[in-house]
Amino acid sequence: MSKTVIRTDNAPEPVGPYNQAIAASGQMLFVAGQIAIDPRIGQVVYTDDVKRQTEQVIANLEAILTAAGASFKDVVKTTVFLADMNDFAAVNAIYAKYFPEDTAPARACVEVSRLPKDVLVEIDCIAVIPG
Repeated sequence: MSKTVIRTDNAPEPVGPYNQAIAASGQMLFVAGQIAIDPRIGQVVYTDDVKRQTEQVIANLEAILTAAGASFKDVVKTTVFLADMNDFAAVNAIYAKYFPEDTAPARACVEVSRLPKDVLVEIDCIAVIPG
């Protein structure tokens, strides 16, 4: 896979752990939005803790990426859905552990009126499978 970070001074700098754009080539993987369901018990976990929910969401994304032969370094785009935009910094703190700023994917983050099973955060991603 070829992956190149695109940056320009003619557009705003990112306000979180993401890049303006990523150019990539290879087989595309579109991962459905993941929420804080622990697959071992099939239930939402950490109902009032956005940081711990984000950790579970990231773990779910990682499991799917791994099953496809990919990893976080292969992710080129994410979308973060928040029940409350006041959780932006808390989610970014967890997200940044998995996506270093210099190679982080492009990203959108939005507040929505409600998420499935009333979770606090949902994340989907697009990756390019190496090979």
